[in-house]
Amino acid sequence: MKDTLRQVFVILTVLATLIVNVLANALPLNGLNTGQISDRFHVYFVPAGYVFSIWGVIYIGLIAYAVYQALPSQRENPRLRQTGYLAALSGLANITWLFLWHYEQFPLTLVAMLALLGLLIAIYLRLGIGRKRASMAETWAVRIPFSIYLGWITVATVANVTSVLDYAKWSGFGIPPETWMLIILAVVLVIAALVSLTRRDLAYNLVILWALAGIAIKYSAVALVANASWVTAALVAVALALVLLSHKPALKE
Repeated sequence: MKDTLRQVFVILTVLATLIVNVLANALPLNGLNTGQISDRFHVYFVPAGYVFSIWGVIYIGLIAYAVYQALPSQRENPRLRQTGYLAALSGLANITWLFLWHYEQFPLTLVAMLALLGLLIAIYLRLGIGRKRASMAETWAVRIPFSIYLGWITVATVANVTSVLDYAKWSGFGIPPETWMLIILAVVLVIAALVSLTRRDLAYNLVILWALAGIAIKYSAVALVANASWVTAALVAVALALVLLSHKPALKE
C-alpha cells in the first residue's frame, strides 16, 4: 500500500509540475512570462532564449519517469523507493520557484532553487548514476531524465544567484562583471569535470555544453564572455571525452 501511494503521489506531482510550468507562460502568471522577467537582469550567465527549449526534453523525461515508476513491476524497485518522495518534493520546489519568480519575490526564489538543486542531487546520488548497474529501461526512463534535469538546474542555480545579486544591486567588490563571469565559468568547468570523472555522465555534461554554447551565442558581441564560454565548453567536452575513452570501471549491482 505504501508503495502504491508513493507511485500515485509521484504521478500527481509530476502532472502538477508540468501544468504549472505550462500555465506560467500560457496565462501567464502575474501577467509576465518567465523570459520577460529574466531579461530585466543584466547578467552574463543567462543563455539565449532558444536554449530554454530544453524544458521540453525535461518534461518528456519526467513523464517517462512517472509512467515507468508507476508500473506494477517497479513497485518494489529499491532505487525508486528511495527516490520517489524526493522526486515529488522536487516537483513542489519547482512549482514554488515559479510562483515566487512570477510574483517577483526574487530573494526567496533562491531558497526554492537551492531546495530543488539539493533534492535533485540527493536523487542523483541515490540512483547510483555512474556507480551502479541498471536496466536499459531504467536508464532511459529514470537515470537520463534526472541527469538532464540536474544538469539544467545546475545552470539555472548559477543564473538565479547572479540574477538575485543583480536585483540586490551588489557591486561585486568592484570587480568588473566580465571578470566575475570568468570566475563563474571556471566553477562550472570544475563541476562538469568532477561529474565526468566520478560519474562518466554524458547526459549531464551535454546539458552544460548546450547552456555554454547558448551563452556564447547570446553574448557574441562581448568578445571576452563569448570566447571564454566557447573555451569552457571545449574544455568540458575534452574532459568528458578523455574520461569516456579511458578504462570503464566495473559497476556495482
